[in-house]
Amino acid sequence: MDLGALGRRVQAARTDRGLTLQALAERSGVSVSMLSAVERGSKAPTVVVLDRIADGLGLPLADLLTEPARMIVRRAADQDVVDEPGGWRRTILTPVVPGVNFEWIRSTLPPGCEAGTYPPYAAGSHEFIFVQEGVVTLTIDDETLELEEGDSLYLPADVTLSYANRAATPCTYYVAALIMRPRRPGLGRRSG
Repeated sequence: MDLGALGRRVQAARTDRGLTLQALAERSGVSVSMLSAVERGSKAPTVVVLDRIADGLGLPLADLLTEPARMIVRRAADQDVVDEPGGWRRTILTPVVPGVNFEWIRSTLPPGCEAGTYPPYAAGSHEFIFVQEGVVTLTIDDETLELEEGDSLYLPADVTLSYANRAATPCTYYVAALIMRPRRPGLGRRSG
């Protein structure tokens, strides 16, 4: 068993869930010092300890023991579609890849829909927006900007961002976000 790879998987799973070592210790019943040693790859945990860590992370033990797939296909039928209040629809296009904080989302806003305000991501994060059809109105911190069909925008994602469709026709746009560091609990994007 490659202890370094195991440690990286444990650490990635922990940080993806926004857990500190102390929080995982409380959830798993494994000491902070043991968790730290496992994450550094300096100590080989027993199967019992690994099982407790997996339980604390809410994962099957096999997920910690096996290398993640090099390719992950997400079929159209398996994409998560979220229908929000006001008729706003989000489709999450990207597969979930542990340790990779990248999102690609297609959103459709009906006329007059305010999609909400989103707090900043961590500094060093990036966001790309492309409008497939219609017009989306963005409020970036205190600046308002309209993007029309075919327009695209890059911005550092450490800003407050609001999306709205103030036009009389539906708007479909794509957001690709690269999050450089895991989000801390309570600081992820949310509809407001």
